[in-house]
Amino acid sequence: EVQLQASGGGLVQAGGSLTLSCEASGFALDDYAIGWFRQAPGKEREGVACIGGDGGVKYYADSVKGRFTISRDNAKNLVYLQMSRLTAEDSAVYYCATIPRTVVRPESAMCNNYRSMRWWGEGTLVTVSS
Repeated sequence: EVQLQASGGGLVQAGGSLTLSCEASGFALDDYAIGWFRQAPGKEREGVACIGGDGGVKYYADSVKGRFTISRDNAKNLVYLQMSRLTAEDSAVYYCATIPRTVVRPESAMCNNYRSMRWWGEGTLVTVSS
């Protein structure tokens, strides 16, 4: 059974940094593309960053480019989202999600269509105080 769990959220001041983790269980993370998504109150869920199974391809939403970094450690079954220069607009519940390994989809397509993601972890709340 594919299970994901996001963690690492919290309260941080504007301009600060935070690193989120997505832990996979029940399956080996190798070859699974992973996406980080977020949803702020009253807003639609949006893709933040997506990474290919081997970590070779990464996609970032324009709003986070240069500030967020997605990475993975397949040996530890973990995917990270390092966030820096945070602003109040980054406040949201952050989720990690994946699709079946048999589905081949560009990372950009994953991030731009959250409805296409198959499995979701419980979110972790990030609050940035201004």
